[in-house]
Amino acid sequence: MPIIKKSADLRNNYSEISAFCHKYREPIFITKNGEGDLAVMSIETYETLSGKNELYRFIQEGIDDIKNGKTLTEEEVVKNMEQALEK
Repeated sequence: MPIIKKSADLRNNYSEISAFCHKYREPIFITKNGEGDLAVMSIETYETLSGKNELYRFIQEGIDDIKNGKTLTEEEVVKNMEQALEK
C-alpha cells in the first residue's frame, strides 16, 4: 500500500522520510493541497527503476526489430562478433 504524506511532512520530517525510503526501498507520494505532486525515493530505488526501464526499452527495440524483419542469422552474428574482436 503506498505511503502518502503532505508536503509539510516532507519539510518537517525529512530525516524520517529519507530513512523510510532507504530502509524499504519504496517511494513516498507527496501531496500538495490534497493533490498528488511528487514521488520521493532513494537514489538506489531510482537507479533500479531506471535500469529496469532501460532494459524494457532494449527488449521492445528487439521485438520491434523482429516485427520489421531486422534480424541476422546465427552466422552473421558470429561473423560480426569476430570482426569486432579483431579490431
